[in-house]
Amino acid sequence: MNMKNRNKLGVILMLGAALFLGGCVGTGPNTQNGAVTGGVLGAIAGGIIGNNSRGGNALGGALIGGTIGAIAGGTIGNRIDHDDGTIYASPDVVVVYPCDITPPPPPAPCPEVIIPAPGPNFIWIAGYWSWDGGQYIWINGRWAFPPHGYFYARPHWEFRDGRHYFVRGYWRHR
Repeated sequence: MNMKNRNKLGVILMLGAALFLGGCVGTGPNTQNGAVTGGVLGAIAGGIIGNNSRGGNALGGALIGGTIGAIAGGTIGNRIDHDDGTIYASPDVVVVYPCDITPPPPPAPCPEVIIPAPGPNFIWIAGYWSWDGGQYIWINGRWAFPPHGYFYARPHWEFRDGRHYFVRGYWRHR
C-alpha cells in the first residue's frame, strides 16, 4: 500500500473512532454531538495541516487534530448540557443543595411565552424556580428532544436523612 492510500485509510479510521467514541460519552446530546463534530473537524483540519506541513503525514495530523477536537467539542457540549439541565442520572447524582431548615416556598411562576416547537416530538420543559443555596432563581422553560427511552423528571425538593435537598431536573431512564 502506498503512502497516499495509507494516509487516507488512517483518516477514515480516525473519523470512525471519533464517531464511535463520541457516542460513548453518555452525559447528554450536546456532549456527544460536540465530541463527534469536534473530532471530525479536528481530524480533517489536522490531516490537511499534517499533509501540508509535516512532510505529507496526514495520518499523524488527523490523529492529533481529531483527539484535540473531540476533547474540545465534548467539553463545550458538556457545559451546554449542564447549563440546560440535561443530565442522565438518578436523583442521588443530581441533588444540588441541601437545606437544614424547611426551604421557603418558591415565588409564583413567572409567565412564560411558549414558542412553537422546533420540530416534531419535542417536549416543553416548563420554567421553574431553582434553589441556589440561599435564594430562588428563575430558570426559563425550553423545548427539548427527549432521548430515546428517557423521560424528564421535573426539579423538586426531597427530604432525606433529616435534611431537605433540591433535586435538579434530569433525564431518567424509563
